[in-house]
Amino acid sequence: MNKIKIAAISVGGVVAFAHIGLLGYVFNRPKQPEIPQVPTINIPNGTPYSSYKIEANKEGYSIEYKANDPAILESHKSLNLDKEKGGLFGGGREKRTETRYDQYTMEGTRNMGGAVTQGEEGKSAKDIECIVADAGARSQGAMAGSAIAAGVAVPAVSSIPYVGWLAGGWALLLGQKAGSELGSQVGSVFNDC
Repeated sequence: MNKIKIAAISVGGVVAFAHIGLLGYVFNRPKQPEIPQVPTINIPNGTPYSSYKIEANKEGYSIEYKANDPAILESHKSLNLDKEKGGLFGGGREKRTETRYDQYTMEGTRNMGGAVTQGEEGKSAKDIECIVADAGARSQGAMAGSAIAAGVAVPAVSSIPYVGWLAGGWALLLGQKAGSELGSQVGSVFNDC
């Protein structure tokens, strides 16, 4: 029995010594050298004509992103004219140079100097049809309103002393405005706008 106790104490002592050594290693673990972490940069997914400029240093990084780069497409056309003038009063040479600079959008639309709306930003065909119909209805209503006011209201109010001429003008303008509003309402009902 003595040999079994000695063997058990020996094995227990080796395991205890290994645990103490492992705990000492865990508590006093040597520091590993730091490896600089490279940031993960998620580049935006843009159009085929996008450009990126990425700058990275010790303090951080910055991204410059341009969609549709180049944003403006330009076209330069020049015409050189050198011809002899004929005609009724004689000749002479005409020398002329004309240059035209145009700017285009990515879709190929020429820039006319103002905002261009296309695609989802523009108006639908139904919206344009309603605007045209509303303009026509307002115009027709204004003419009808001023004709009715000229026949009914103006003669009645123009007989007012001193201010009859002014009241007649007001009545005519009021009839025109009321006819325009009424024409717009009637036009929107008939055109499903």
